[in-house]
Amino acid sequence: MRPQEFSRPPPVAKPSSSKSVTEIINTAMSSAIPTSARSELAPTGTLRVGINASNFLLVSQYEPGSDPHGIAPDLGRELARRLEVPVAFNVFPNPGKLADAGKTGVWDVAFLGNEPQRAKEIAFTAPYLEIPVTFLVPAGSPIETIEAVDREGVRIAVMERSAYDLYLTNNFQHGQLKRAKSIDASYQLFVEEKLDALAGLKPRLVSDAATLSGSRILQGQVTSVKQSAGTLPDRESGAQYLREFIEDTKSSGLVDRLIADYNVQGVTVAPPASS
Repeated sequence: MRPQEFSRPPPVAKPSSSKSVTEIINTAMSSAIPTSARSELAPTGTLRVGINASNFLLVSQYEPGSDPHGIAPDLGRELARRLEVPVAFNVFPNPGKLADAGKTGVWDVAFLGNEPQRAKEIAFTAPYLEIPVTFLVPAGSPIETIEAVDREGVRIAVMERSAYDLYLTNNFQHGQLKRAKSIDASYQLFVEEKLDALAGLKPRLVSDAATLSGSRILQGQVTSVKQSAGTLPDRESGAQYLREFIEDTKSSGLVDRLIADYNVQGVTVAPPASS
């Protein structure tokens, strides 16, 4: 039986050499950092970075009591380097708890999916990376298209308070969402209750389909999770610098290089922010 909590595919080894990333960093845009931006993003003198451990695509290595590694943590390290402050990580088991923790002031910058509900309390950047979301259906399912999932009587397993749960809650009118506390638990719910569809990040659904005989991934995508950075909305100067930082990590090739170095499949660098 699959474990239900804090499980993910085997960790991808940390890159054996960071030379290529360092070369990109060293040639990236370098500009004077406003004092107000530094003081807002690191008011304690340390950049406190919030990380969602459940996203195995962005957090390739993490054990409780140790620092995380992966695309999102490494972007946090690079931000701290540019701010010329130390970095400390606050790691949460799911994106909902990460978002909620912003109200308590335990993180200065967080890396998580940008959804309208969260944008009410977090000042997000444009996305730096996008992950497609679709559905897995069981063997013998009559469902052939994404549109057919949003029909009366269709029961859909989903990880509660994930970015795609928030999207489906706002946009699906007929399908019934059945929520579980983790990605693994949503898979267990789908299998054990014989539900009609499992919503999820496509790269994860590919691995699920390989273990569930006869299951199929529906073509296309219902949405994409737009992974972004965010800070607290009253930190206007900090939020502006954070937006510029994310745009630079895309245009300089740093995000693309981190995707390659951590061997992350099924994700794409987000396009430049619209002006």
